[in-house]
Amino acid sequence: MTAFSRWAFAAVVVAAAVLAALGWVSLRQWERSAELVVREQARDMAAMAAEKVEMSLRGAPDDVIVRLRAAARDVRPGALDDVLAERSVREALEKTLGGGEAATFLVLLDPQNRTVYAREPIGDAQRLATARLREGLPDWQVALYQPPGFSPHRAVRRQVMLFSAALGILLLVILAGTVTTYRLMRRESEVARLKADFVANVSHDLKTPLSVIRMFGETLEMGRVTDPATRAEYYRVITRESERLSRLIDNVLDFSRIEGGRRTYERQPAPVEPLVRESLEAFAYPLAQGGFKVEVEVAADLPDVTMDAAAVGQALTNLIDNAIKYSGERKALRVSATRAGDQLALSVADEGIGIPPAEHARIFEKFYRVGRSDTQGRRGSGVGLALVRHVAEAHGGRVTVESRPGGGSRFTIVLPVR
Repeated sequence: MTAFSRWAFAAVVVAAAVLAALGWVSLRQWERSAELVVREQARDMAAMAAEKVEMSLRGAPDDVIVRLRAAARDVRPGALDDVLAERSVREALEKTLGGGEAATFLVLLDPQNRTVYAREPIGDAQRLATARLREGLPDWQVALYQPPGFSPHRAVRRQVMLFSAALGILLLVILAGTVTTYRLMRRESEVARLKADFVANVSHDLKTPLSVIRMFGETLEMGRVTDPATRAEYYRVITRESERLSRLIDNVLDFSRIEGGRRTYERQPAPVEPLVRESLEAFAYPLAQGGFKVEVEVAADLPDVTMDAAAVGQALTNLIDNAIKYSGERKALRVSATRAGDQLALSVADEGIGIPPAEHARIFEKFYRVGRSDTQGRRGSGVGLALVRHVAEAHGGRVTVESRPGGGSRFTIVLPVR
């Protein structure tokens, strides 16, 4: 990942953190403002109710006001009942205090804080605000109550929690999107690097056999080799390098078809033993030159297998080529074809440098090459094992690997017999 990408990722993270902090501060300020508005509205409602009560009582007889004052000074229970039973007083109170919003109700209190009139029982209701009467009944109060479960503070808290949850979900989405984008950018950067390595490796692999073919061809053309045995050896080298070149081109072309979804397989019953022998014969010269000890084991009871023989043969040659390439100091190669139940197992084993267990799953990815110092000197396109896996899976089978560093490797193509 480039420095710009890292800075962009850090900028998004910082912006999300700032958004979270500003959102939280804004929600807290909104909560305080909402509670302040609720308190002010409650005080205004109580003050308006107090003015209405005063206006209503102005029309009542003077002796009623006097008796209300006297009853308010009497601490005995029921002292106000006689006065409140009068029709004019009851109607005035019901007219001024009996309405109001459904979520609140008004209560008239005497100087001893006793309930003179209430639309409904107070019970566990919460008092929001009070307002004193100024004329006629000083020290009396009109109180605004909120029934249980209708607290404005709770309503505000619920709104704050709802907005906080929405903000949290938004931040999680931003964070998830940022992490996903970061991973995609890393993956794209890695794929771009692997593609660049692929082009370099293929170019090198194409150039090497072409250079050898050109050098030996020019030598033969100029007549510098007069010995028939040497001339025959030069011809074998040219043939071997041209076959190597053909295999590499076939791999690249097949990989291109697979990437474009154009790779098709023509399956028909085919014998297994000739397929194994022909694949090994393609490497007869490099095996002999490298001093390899080759073992071949083909079970005698193998039936013909329905497969694309050319594709399976190409997969097998890729495994043999890798075994030769990563052989190490111990030059040994073992190719076997056995049957296990209704499955055919084509195995290629070597005693080479091996593969760490952590790399087993990734070596079948396109362009991927094991990142070790003892493998970097060995050129390769990075698509051979990806082609092997695709061929095996296209035939309804699979490919497995058994390997450890310094202990060699064993690749097995498992195909259904029917």
